[in-house]
Amino acid sequence: MSDLLLLGLIGGLTLLLLLTLLAFAMYSGLLAGVTVSAGSPPIRNVTVAYKFHVGPYGETGPLFTESCSVSPKLRSIAVYYDNPHTVPPEKCRCAVGSILSEGEESPSSELIRLYQKFGFNVFSFPAPSHVVTATFPYTTPLSIWLAPRRVHPALDAYIKGRKLCAHPRLEIYQQDQIYFMCPLARQGDFYVPEVKETERKSRGPAEVSDAPVDGTGADTMSDRSSVSLELGPGSRETSAATLSPGVSSRGWDDGDTRSEHSYSESGASGSSFEELDLEGEGALGEPRLSPETEPLGAPKWPRAPSTPEKGEE
Repeated sequence: MSDLLLLGLIGGLTLLLLLTLLAFAMYSGLLAGVTVSAGSPPIRNVTVAYKFHVGPYGETGPLFTESCSVSPKLRSIAVYYDNPHTVPPEKCRCAVGSILSEGEESPSSELIRLYQKFGFNVFSFPAPSHVVTATFPYTTPLSIWLAPRRVHPALDAYIKGRKLCAHPRLEIYQQDQIYFMCPLARQGDFYVPEVKETERKSRGPAEVSDAPVDGTGADTMSDRSSVSLELGPGSRETSAATLSPGVSSRGWDDGDTRSEHSYSESGASGSSFEELDLEGEGALGEPRLSPETEPLGAPKWPRAPSTPEKGEE
């Protein structure tokens, strides 16, 4: 009788443990719905302190930890430039860091110097007129692991289904939400100088001389596309990284048929957002884009003529 009681007690505790783990996973977003939409960006123009990373995205955890340790109250941000399922892991590029300021507010010189002291670079991203965006609950550390596996496949399906040119991919960790954002315009302004340098090296001298230009005649991958803040010599140099929003591996769609290089080439045969019925005003309350408007820098990614999709919402 005592043996049966002991087995029953062990079974009850095991069941209770499993229910607790299930409840924790559900609280972390295991069954959270993922809604992808197009509209205004969830953030305005921002100034960020970042470190550039080339290698598997699963190795970015220490960069998140380092940026958070400098100023724990700031929001974390990551920009992923390459598709990890079509680009070798050792060649995947990203920028990871913290948001120093947003909107008209300028970051303090003391904060900039503090981050530069630890080897971070400072760069500014604009607020694009329209983006593809999604959110995911940020309630526990497990949310960081679940979010890419739930959200990126949904983003892939939305972007491919509408043949959009949306890149790169940004993750913004803000309070209890993780915001995923893919710009539909001004994409070149989200490429930090280190990415532009690798692009130039990969294209070679001959291709660089034939670099595509936007409507103003400027190189779409020019360093002038965004504003960089520097306060001292050597501030543009990246240092070696020494857990917060880091993930062990990116759960992005294995069936992705993108280019073998970066997300910037994934829209080569797709449209931008002239055929997209934008779903209302976004977080910034910006008006819808007229169908005739062409995003800045669109000529960089040529697209084949496409017909309006049937049944498109």
